[in-house]
Order: sequence, then C-alpha cells, then structure tokens
Amino acid sequence: MADVDVIVLGGGPAGENVADYAVKAGLSALVVESELLGGECSFWACIPSKTLLRTGHAVAAVRRLPGTTAEFDPAAVLARRDEFTHDWDDESQVQWATGAGIRVVRGRGRLVGERTVEVDGPDGPETLVANRAVVVCTGSVPVRPPVPGLDEVRIWGSREATSAKEVPPRLGVLGGGVVGCEMAQAFRRLGSEVVLLQRGPRLLPSTEPFAGERVAAGLRAEGVDVRLEHALDSVAPAPDDRIELRTADGTVVVDELLVATGRRPGTASIGVEVVGLQPGQPLRVDDTGLVEGVEGQWLYAAGDVTGRAPLTHQGKYAGRIVGAAIGARAGGAQLDTRPWGEHATTADHVAVPQVVFTDPEVAAVGRTEAQARAAGIDVRVVDIPIAVAGSSLQADDYDGAARMVVDTARGVLVGVTFVGQDVAEMIHAATVAVVGEVPVDRLWHAVPAFPTMSEVWLRLLEAYRA
Repeated sequence: MADVDVIVLGGGPAGENVADYAVKAGLSALVVESELLGGECSFWACIPSKTLLRTGHAVAAVRRLPGTTAEFDPAAVLARRDEFTHDWDDESQVQWATGAGIRVVRGRGRLVGERTVEVDGPDGPETLVANRAVVVCTGSVPVRPPVPGLDEVRIWGSREATSAKEVPPRLGVLGGGVVGCEMAQAFRRLGSEVVLLQRGPRLLPSTEPFAGERVAAGLRAEGVDVRLEHALDSVAPAPDDRIELRTADGTVVVDELLVATGRRPGTASIGVEVVGLQPGQPLRVDDTGLVEGVEGQWLYAAGDVTGRAPLTHQGKYAGRIVGAAIGARAGGAQLDTRPWGEHATTADHVAVPQVVFTDPEVAAVGRTEAQARAAGIDVRVVDIPIAVAGSSLQADDYDGAARMVVDTARGVLVGVTFVGQDVAEMIHAATVAVVGEVPVDRLWHAVPAFPTMSEVWLRLLEAYRA
C-alpha cells in the first residue's frame, strides 16, 4: 500500500500534467498506466498522424511554386513516424516522469472505494490509497457502429492506421470527422486509393460549413472518392483477404477498412459504479475538475474522460489546473475559480482551439456562427478570402477563406476559422483575442507584419469596419 497524496488513473498528456502540477504544489503523485506512458497522443494519435501527413503537405506546397518539383519515398515517411514514436517504446517518458518526481505504476487501475484504487499489475493485485485525491484521466475509446458484418472482418481503428507498417493499395474510410479526413489524405498521398464514406451531408460537421466543403474539395482534387450521405449498409469478407463494403448504390472492395466514427469516454471498466456513477458515461466535472455527484472533494477527472473538449491540448490545460487545484485545497488555500481564474478551466466552454491537419488545413477557435446564435449571442459574421501578399508568396493561386464571428453587444471576437494551406500557425493569435476578449477596436491597432499571411487580420477588420 503506497503512501501517496495523489493517484492518477491514466498516463496520457492529461494525467502526466495532473501529476506534474501536483508535485510542483508540494504533493506526492503516482500514475497508473496499463499501456504506454504518454498515452494515445504520443504513440497512436497526434504525433504519428501528423508525421504521416507532414511530408505530403511539404511536397504539395513545393509543387505549388513555379519551376519546382518534389517527390518522396513512402517508406521513409513510415520510418520517420517510427522515430517519433520511439518504435512504441515509452522509456523516455518514464525517465521524464521519474525525473519530475512522479512514480509510475504499471497495470490496470480501478476504483474500489473512497480514495482507493486496485491495480492489476504484472506482479499481481496491489491496493493503493491516496491521502488527498484520485484523478481519472483514462481518455477515450473508439466507438464501433452497429454495421452488419463488421465483427466478421479485420478493421483498422485510428491506432492501426497510424501504426501501419505498409501502405494498403486500397483503403476504405468510414467517417468524415477529423481522423477520417486526416487519414484519408495521408494514405492517399502515401499511395493508396481511398474511398471515404460519410453518413451525413458534409465533412467535419462540428466546424463551420465552409470548412468541411473546402476539405471535401481538396480531398477530391487529389483523387479521394468522397461519398457524402452514404451509409455503410454492411460489410463482408472478400477474396484475397480483402473487405467488401456494401452501400445503397453498390459495393466497393478494399484491402483495409478504417472505422473512424468517433470516440466515447473511457469509463466502462474503471470502477466508477462504486461511487454511484454510470460506467461508459463521461465524468461530469466542475471547473476545478471535481467530479459531480461524489462527496468529499477527493475524486477528480481531466481530459477526454470528462466529455468536455476531447483534444490533447485541452486535456493538458485541464491537467495543469486540476493539479494546481488539488495542491491549493491540500494546503488550505482559497481557490480562484472566477472565470479565467487560476483554478478554473474556463477555456473549455468558450475558447477551444483546434486544427485539422488536412490540406487545406482548418484552424478554428471559439464558437461557430451557429453555436454563438444558439447561445443567444447577437453576432455579426465577416467572411473574406485569404488573399494577401503573404498568401500569394506562400503558394501560387492560393485559395483560402477566413471567418470572424463578433459579439456585437460587447464588440469582441467569439469565434474565428481559417481554412487554407499553412493556416495552423495563425490560430494562436485568434485564441489570444478570444480568451483576452480583446475589443475589436483595440485589435485595429495590432498591426500585422508585412508580407505575412497574418495580414488577413487587417482585411477582416477592414471588412468589419466597412
């Protein structure tokens, strides 16, 4: 039985940050992890997927400049991906944790009582009791749709796609969200023929409509067979170990099928029922990370498992605040839970940034127009093409678009979306404007450097003032 202040279930980015900030607050912490320390992002999601995309994006950008040619070796891309994942070895992550004063316990952990966790480790079960808090950071798991025959064929989830050792000749992608779009593009550029089936009328349905439309056009221009409003009726084994996809208008045979139809919080097998919570459901938390419906201020959660903002950077943000809040409570300090306070995850509600690393990229923060209006905000929307000196220098015939959503009553931005080549690096400026609630009149004095793509800010503000 360990003598420790904070037990963290799950060693992904959220859990690592909780433990790190708890230790920085003067507490002891351990992380329970059954797989690789560093979690989904480091080994099966953000890092390997962006590595698979990056070379193709760079080559496409070069080809958009006159008098240039470029090619690449798909095998070299896969090898570079392996370097970034350290060949799926987490020793460097463990060294970081140990150096930060965090103990790592291998095994599957589950709640068995107040502040008590049982770990089914390699040396048998171990019971751990936290002096202060248990924090659930068990992330999310893929959702498998009820498609007839799906259990009878070999399928890829996002893990299999990002860790693939070979490029399949023909890839089927089920789902038009971020994972589906990014992997469709990555494997198309690596050499696969790709068919993408999306049940709904557009790709990336949580973004502004024009973003999904432009990404669909970009994928189609590269030869991806994008089929909107196409449900997968059933699947079946096909000759030569392939897979037959059956839709209302015919069949398609593929070598691999990526099922990218969303994720749900990973709470099904961690013992939440012992504290009266429902397995498989998100853990609802307040802005300090305390789980609602559990007495005693000892159970916290951060990251995807809360269902709030399932993105790595938001999980890390929540982890920092939760770790600091636990430390403050342990020391008897008054917590600052005001909006934008030291111990409040305010950004989860109004200022979540996200980048979809397709080509064109989608970079957005805050509310969409529809979300803002649904929240009762009187908004004015400004739409312009990204057509400035910086974008013209970036690529011949640059084609991009920008949207600014302004709360007219307060005169501040509540949402920004950019779509185009290389727009990802512009999103933090928009995030600062939304988080800081910078008045539009003050933004007029934030002069963008010439000739950069950031001049789009000047054009947005000119359109707003017109």
